[in-house]
Amino acid sequence: MAVQDVAETARRLLHVPLFEGLSLDTLAQIVSLSYPKQANAGDFFFNEGDQANEFFVLTAGRVKLTQLTPDGQQIVLRLIGPGDAFGGVGAFGDPTYPITAEAAETASALAWNSATMRQLLETQNQMALNALRFVANRYHDLQRRYRQAMTERVERRVARALLRLVHEAGRQVDKGVEIDFPISRQDIAEMTGTTLFTVSRLLSAWEERGIVKSGRQQIVLTKPHALVAIAEDIPDR
Repeated sequence: MAVQDVAETARRLLHVPLFEGLSLDTLAQIVSLSYPKQANAGDFFFNEGDQANEFFVLTAGRVKLTQLTPDGQQIVLRLIGPGDAFGGVGAFGDPTYPITAEAAETASALAWNSATMRQLLETQNQMALNALRFVANRYHDLQRRYRQAMTERVERRVARALLRLVHEAGRQVDKGVEIDFPISRQDIAEMTGTTLFTVSRLLSAWEERGIVKSGRQQIVLTKPHALVAIAEDIPDR
């Protein structure tokens, strides 16, 4: 990567959670050790079970992180966007990836060899603290979602999932707030631990009530406040 490109990339990454608190010079040195990776929609950065040789920070697009259950069912663990790190298990010593990373749309990332990233975490204290904070946040998020899956009605889980997606990637359009990347009903089913039939039934019912508008891999929240009421189990008045 050219010196000018390294400096520009470093400036763009100053507010990425993994690099918070690092000086621009330090970040430029870290960026100089990286290399670019790209994936078209439907392509994979890596598959579950592959050798964990690389660590990634997404710079553009969306990536779907999935995992297979013992009976072969796919679960969507998370949909991530620019600034999110993924594939970090190799840097922490795990030999293989426990998840699959699939581009939900054309996506670009910076990649580091796992051994290089492990060395950086050993020598850059602030970066190591940021990584620990990242892992802790993901752990708490998984705990929360597991609790919701075990205790909440599926209607609330689906509503919460849509609101989370809007928070992460929503944009204002004429009819409401659109989830600004392709998202299918099957994706939502896999995110919420339910079936495609159930998600389709809920979205159809919400469309009839004017709460959402959905098409092929597109969802617009036309009445976000009504979806918040469902997510928070606020009774209709």
